[in-house]
Amino acid sequence: MLRKVTLLLTTALLAFTAQAQESWSLEKCINYAQQNNLNVKQAQYQISNAELTLQGAKLNRMPSVNGSVRGVTQFGRTIDPTTNTFNNQQILSNTFSLDVNFTLYNGNRLNNLIKQGEVDLAAAKFDAQATINDISLNVSAAYLNILLAEEQLEIARKALEQSQQQLEQTDKLIQAGSLPENERLDILAQVAQNEQTIIDAQNLVVSNYLNLKQLLVLDPDEEFSIQRPEIEVPTTSNPSAYQLEEIYTTALSTQPQIKAGEFRLQSAALDEEIARAGLLPSLSFFGSVSSNYSSLAKDFANPDRSNEMQVFGPPIEVMVNGTNTTVAFAETVGTVFPDKAYFDQIEENFGQLVGLSLNIPIYNRGTSRIAMERARINVLNTEVTNKQVKNTLKTNVQRAIADAQSARESYNAAQRTVDAAQAAFDNAQKRFDLGAINNLEYSTSRNNLDRSKVDLVRAKYQYIFNLKVVDFYMGKELSLD
Repeated sequence: MLRKVTLLLTTALLAFTAQAQESWSLEKCINYAQQNNLNVKQAQYQISNAELTLQGAKLNRMPSVNGSVRGVTQFGRTIDPTTNTFNNQQILSNTFSLDVNFTLYNGNRLNNLIKQGEVDLAAAKFDAQATINDISLNVSAAYLNILLAEEQLEIARKALEQSQQQLEQTDKLIQAGSLPENERLDILAQVAQNEQTIIDAQNLVVSNYLNLKQLLVLDPDEEFSIQRPEIEVPTTSNPSAYQLEEIYTTALSTQPQIKAGEFRLQSAALDEEIARAGLLPSLSFFGSVSSNYSSLAKDFANPDRSNEMQVFGPPIEVMVNGTNTTVAFAETVGTVFPDKAYFDQIEENFGQLVGLSLNIPIYNRGTSRIAMERARINVLNTEVTNKQVKNTLKTNVQRAIADAQSARESYNAAQRTVDAAQAAFDNAQKRFDLGAINNLEYSTSRNNLDRSKVDLVRAKYQYIFNLKVVDFYMGKELSLD
């Protein structure tokens, strides 16, 4: 009675836990992976970098404005910045400047950089979509592998139940004296084998869950389960009717890696135009405003004459109109010129400058022409790369069609095998009930049926996955509907 109560409580607890824990559908897994997978995040960062590159290319059209402030203390024989004369005193000076530079023409380089930034951004977005598609396919495969492993686990559990029932029936026949004691040994071995199969199947389920968690960037210890929808093999699908050229043509227009390659080719062609700008003249406008201050600057307009006096020098004789005359020259001394105020100097020394600068490349050691040649080679290499991508896509489409066709044949063969094994087992069951065959023969027939069911489940999910891959190349969303 206690065991029954314990089992009932455990079952109720497990049921409550299963209800409280949300199961993830395939669509939810794909959406979550698209937002959290590390490869997808890296692709998003590449988009951000491309956006910044484009923004920088557009801002290159704007003028550059730079300001500077300098404070200097000069010692010894130095030049006074206000009078441009040598002085042997300590001088404190302060200089301000504001410079503007604006490119008027540089061989259309700025426009081509903006165009290149736009196509590189478009390529980065399609690269990110290609990464998302790869992750979606991997998530779908991992999801279906879990469903496959769980169905294999169910088959293994049912096989164990049948073995246990067979053991109970054999024990009853042994007690009744209808079978010898050693008849239960083969069944015990079968029970042990079924238990080992369950353990292997459980480990496979856990392993496949870990693979899916890794794609979703979930903690391995996090509680997580997926929905188990009723998946039926589509009866309307006919892989034999698939046309390679039709699906390949559709894939060319829907697969993002093809679009990304086209934009990268445009970017490579623009690289050549950008390199050609190095051979053309460039014209730029420049201007600046500046002012300065010096501690030696004097205010000559407002002298202090309070101590001013005339001092005569020694008399000298000079000839004036043929007559010797004695004259003396007077010198004004005692005049003091005050230091010029800081802001007065800043105002008076304010200067402006504007101009045009024309740069004509004559000889630059061939760097521009080499850059053009490299850009041209990059165009040719990009064309080859795009052809390789298209060839790879065509090969993948062809393989997907062949895999779908092969998977359908395998599924049909597995279904026929199950039907035959089921008929054989039904016959063995009747003969076993009549005592016409022993436990070993009966177990062999049941094992054949179990293996055929496992093969059928595996063929079923492989066929479904191969159909989904073909649908993917036809531009359809991945789902289990």
